[in-house]
Amino acid sequence: MKVKTDIYKHLKSKQFKPVYLLHGEESYKLDVLVQAFEDQVLSESEKSFNLTIWYGKDATATQIVDSCMRYPMMSEHQLIILKEAQDMKTINDLAGYLKSPVPTTVFVILYKHGKLDMRKSLGKAIKAKGEIFESKKLYDNEVPKWIINYVDQKGYSIIDRNAMLIANHLGTDLLKISNELDKLFILLPKGSVIDDKFIEKHIGISKDFNVFELQDAIAARDLGKAHQIVNYFVNNPKKNPAVVVINGLFSFYSRLYKSISFMKKNDTDLAKELGFSPRNEYAARFMVRNFRQAVKSYAKHEIEDALIDISEYDLRSKGVGNAGTDHGQLLQELIYKLVAVKTPA
Repeated sequence: MKVKTDIYKHLKSKQFKPVYLLHGEESYKLDVLVQAFEDQVLSESEKSFNLTIWYGKDATATQIVDSCMRYPMMSEHQLIILKEAQDMKTINDLAGYLKSPVPTTVFVILYKHGKLDMRKSLGKAIKAKGEIFESKKLYDNEVPKWIINYVDQKGYSIIDRNAMLIANHLGTDLLKISNELDKLFILLPKGSVIDDKFIEKHIGISKDFNVFELQDAIAARDLGKAHQIVNYFVNNPKKNPAVVVINGLFSFYSRLYKSISFMKKNDTDLAKELGFSPRNEYAARFMVRNFRQAVKSYAKHEIEDALIDISEYDLRSKGVGNAGTDHGQLLQELIYKLVAVKTPA
């Protein structure tokens, strides 16, 4: 899946900058880009003599500079890739090379799990001579759309609800998500729909006991159903960690509070106000139906109280002010407070 950046134009035109810095928090996008360099800068026959890959924890600046200073053999360019650059203690010593880089060398620095300090000598040199791509983590509400696009580009399809289900279960780690989806693609013929039964069987997300079913129960103020779902979570803690469930509840109630001001909007506009990206009216209707129902079931002050309660239980689930109460009991207590207890206005 391509990443939005001008670097692809450089790869296509073969008009390269002397150095490329690929850095940031989201590893998947960085891996996609560095693979594009490996695939497109050199032909297969050219790689034997002109592709060199170094790793930050093993290489010295002198070794890397020596590689960059060489000229290509039977090729217009040579490609030098420094992977795991964040592990290289003397990385700023590479700045001297960039004062006069070899024009036939394409030098790619792959720096994961954070950003290179652009205030230091290497960062300043890269700014002056090269191209920089920063890979930022997606927000929670952006992940379902990414999943839909990824599945579509691979020749399959998935409905919005199931994309949201996977996103909620796996979080914002695109590498983890892509790996899980790639496993599904192996098992399905091209053109297949990835449905909830297949997701339950191969990713382990229950179609009956998941965060959306819990939101349904909360919106309807159905305490029995809510406790049934939470008990399933408690009995399957690895698949449904309390911290993740509580984070999902906070997101739901935050959107619920925001939705109060937009109830008169149509489904599509309301979905957009809440941070969703509906592909059609049906998707928008699904995304907002819980919020429309819950606004009828909860007074504004109850939603405000719920956000306070969720914040408290989030801290307790992380060990702050928690006197030995296990995560399962915390979830059960929280759900009772959210759904059953109605404080007077």
